[in-house]
Amino acid sequence: MAELVATCLWGIGPELVLALDAQLGPPVDSYVNGSQTWLTDDGPKAATLEWRLHPVAGFQQPAGLSHYDLWESVVAQLSADDPPPDQLELGDSRRTLEQLWDGLECFPAYDDPIEPAPLADAAGTALGRRPERAGLVDHDRIADAWERSGRGVSIIELLGEQLDVV
Repeated sequence: MAELVATCLWGIGPELVLALDAQLGPPVDSYVNGSQTWLTDDGPKAATLEWRLHPVAGFQQPAGLSHYDLWESVVAQLSADDPPPDQLELGDSRRTLEQLWDGLECFPAYDDPIEPAPLADAAGTALGRRPERAGLVDHDRIADAWERSGRGVSIIELLGEQLDVV
């Protein structure tokens, strides 16, 4: 039987990236596959929440920029006094936000038994933005599909197929 985990989703946009930076600070880890991760202790009953900014399907790291520098480079450009650019200067290339990440997922980090509604409330309060979708997902099924595709499918789309609109 599949283990279902409460999770919340937000779509990508400059406002989301800036809210992550303002509310959660720099990621605790950045991965070569494009993922950015935060851990916070502001879930229901002080549960630790994992926040994961998921890369687009087939993500390719911009040449001339390390995976550790990607987040800081994007935030610096979005935080500039000028309006956010349509094309972010990242290493040797230009990309839009939508060419980097699909969206944000938040879920209990250590399998704490949290229901979707309290998770959505806590995560929305922590981020200052209510999630767009919440519900229960089978992370193993999503991970298997992502690996089978050679990372060629969107994790956010796979999650979204299992979630309700909040």
